[in-house]
This record gives sequence, C-alpha cells and structure tokens, in this order.
Amino acid sequence: MRTEQEKVEYLKNFVTDEKNALFSRLIRERTEYVTLVLEDLYQSHNQSAVMRTADCMGVQSVHIIENRNKYDVTSTVSQGAREWLTLHRYRGEKNNTPAALRQLRQQGYRIIATTPHSRDTLIDDLDLKKGKMAFFFGTELTGLSEDVIREADEFVKVPMYGFTESLNVSVCAALIMYSVMQRLRESDLDWHLSPEEEVKVAFQWYKHAVKASGEILERFEQQKS
Repeated sequence: MRTEQEKVEYLKNFVTDEKNALFSRLIRERTEYVTLVLEDLYQSHNQSAVMRTADCMGVQSVHIIENRNKYDVTSTVSQGAREWLTLHRYRGEKNNTPAALRQLRQQGYRIIATTPHSRDTLIDDLDLKKGKMAFFFGTELTGLSEDVIREADEFVKVPMYGFTESLNVSVCAALIMYSVMQRLRESDLDWHLSPEEEVKVAFQWYKHAVKASGEILERFEQQKS
C-alpha cells in the first residue's frame, strides 16, 4: 500500500507547476489551531458563506452538526470552497451536538460559544495562547443549544455600536475568523499544520485537482505489485 505522501508526490505530476506552487504556498497558511462548528444552521447560503470565508482565512476544518436541519451536499453555492476544506458532519442521532463536543474535546479544542453571555469576552481580547479553539455558531432562529452553552469554556462576542442587536451568522463568523487569524499570524504561536496534517490536506487537494485521480492512483498501486 502506497503512503499518502507517495500518492501526493505522484499526483503532482498531473498538475501544472503553477498549481503545485500554489498548493505549496497555501498549505503553509492553513491551520487546525482554529476550527468552526455550525450547529444546525437553517439557511444553506449561510453555511456556504462561512465555508468560503474559512477557506479564504486559511481555516481548514469546518464541523457541521445536523439535528433538525440537514447539510445540503448538492448545493453548488459552497462547492468552490468545500472541496478545499475538511468537513466533519455529525448526523444520525436526534441530538448530534454531544458527539461533536466530545470529539472536539478529545482533539484538545477549547469550546468557545459565540453568543451574548454574562462572562463573554470581546473577540479581540480573547487569549489565543490557551490552546486550540473551536468556535460554535448556532442556528439563525434560536442560536446555540443549551448543550453548547452548558459545556462552553468561554464566550465571545463581536463589538457592535448600532441599534441592531445581532449580526448575521456568516458575518459574525467572518469577523471572528479575521480577528483571530490576523492575531495568530502576528504571534509567535505555532498555529500551522503539522507535517502529518499537511500530507492529509495536500492529498485531499490533489485528489480534487486531478481528473480521474481514483483511476490514476489505482494504476499507481498496481505498479508496486
């Protein structure tokens, strides 16, 4: 069985030098230090907007909790972004939020709720040095569930100075990602992908970029045997 690194090196032969250089540059800007969690979002265009912003900001993973509202995998609106992201879907149970919380904690993430709370912190004041961050965004109708509110380690908000009391969820996610990623890039924290994570992400990208990558990799395996 070929390793993923071997497969990546082989697939590089099937794209242009410019594409190889682009992948090499962009992968150094990706992070798993920050991840986004969309809990039961109703509007597919909000999901798509968050994914596009995550890609633009270099946030590699997006977690999608599907309780009442299902993620539309056929949507063409988010297709341009989601192919470059690592999506984690939680579904199958009536309440999939606890499973998402458990998995993220096992991966060492702080649970950060983006909702007004008595203990909330302005996003620009959030301590980035305390470890990896999973930002939870709730449904447009009722916000985050009690499960998330109860389990959250921290609460953050975006400062607002107008009469409107809340931001659209995709706008809120964009402002938070921009603040956090800009500060991380200016810090001395190690927020980049690990070498192992780089290989996994690169393999995903090349499989998407190379037409008939499945057949090409199958022939590559046969060469070894």
